[in-house]
Amino acid sequence: MEIPSKNAEKESGEDLQLDVPYHEGQNVEEKGQENDEPFQFKSSKRSGLRRSIKTKRIRVLRKGSSKSKDIRLLETESLGKILVINGKLLSAEKDEFILHECLVHPALLFHHNPKSVFIMGGAEGSSAREVLKHRTIKKVVMCTDDKELVNFCRTNLTKNKEAFRREELHLVFKDAIGELEKSKEKFDVIVGDLGEHIEEEASVMPYTRSFYEKTVKPRLNPMGIFVTMAGPAGVLTHKGTFTSIYQTLNSCFQYVRPYHAHVPSYGDTVGWVMASDQTNLLLEPSRCSISLFDGLIIIKIEGGQLQYLNGATIMASSLFNKIVSSGMMNVTDISKED
Repeated sequence: MEIPSKNAEKESGEDLQLDVPYHEGQNVEEKGQENDEPFQFKSSKRSGLRRSIKTKRIRVLRKGSSKSKDIRLLETESLGKILVINGKLLSAEKDEFILHECLVHPALLFHHNPKSVFIMGGAEGSSAREVLKHRTIKKVVMCTDDKELVNFCRTNLTKNKEAFRREELHLVFKDAIGELEKSKEKFDVIVGDLGEHIEEEASVMPYTRSFYEKTVKPRLNPMGIFVTMAGPAGVLTHKGTFTSIYQTLNSCFQYVRPYHAHVPSYGDTVGWVMASDQTNLLLEPSRCSISLFDGLIIIKIEGGQLQYLNGATIMASSLFNKIVSSGMMNVTDISKED
């Protein structure tokens, strides 16, 4: 999802363009006249849809850069602070909790006693923040090769500062795939948080059948669970990344559970997929209930509650409409290495 230029009528393939002077360490407010004209956001290439968010001002709070990336923290009236990477929205203050609660908590609740977690990516720290809410967690490895982005987020994303200070969190600044391949350690849960790829085709992502078989499975403990963000999962956008990840995992693991939620800042439904080869709640849906998950949240999570998820939401998240369900069953788009 691209963040628009100041001229909302002009379409461009360029990254975010704001006619705003920038001074390091200062809040800089756009000097344009306030008006009610909405800024235009281009949505998924697959749907070809456009949407707009009404806002009267955009402020550049911070600007940074890393390997081939332009990083900006902007303040908007509609979404609060938003993290923008190369002109595309990564997360928004007012609803990022939906993305990261859904990515992290179902897998950790399904697992009977998660103690160790490996996060692929997750540079902004939000996934680590959610993992560390679980009472049983002893070690979290967050692996990304983008140290500059991590430092930018650690400094500027107030909500995640405490998570970055926790002794259970181990930061590894290496390629996550390569590090997982070389690792001798096994984990209870492996989390795929490659959020920058959320609208990319599965073919450009590392999620191939070979990756799951040769890299993920050997690094999971018995009863281990793999979970990943799987891209747009809406009526018009599910065919592509989401269906490919689901089908590929379904060809590798014995038990697979896809689920979804609407994320307002993305203007779409987002999908996630969990997978496991071992006996747990993933394969015994008859044991699942609203009261069970409500109880697990109280028992397993510090504070006994979450901002978005509860038992009813978790149960409902695996129910897909007829169109998406049909697309998931009919597509045989298994991602393989060339």
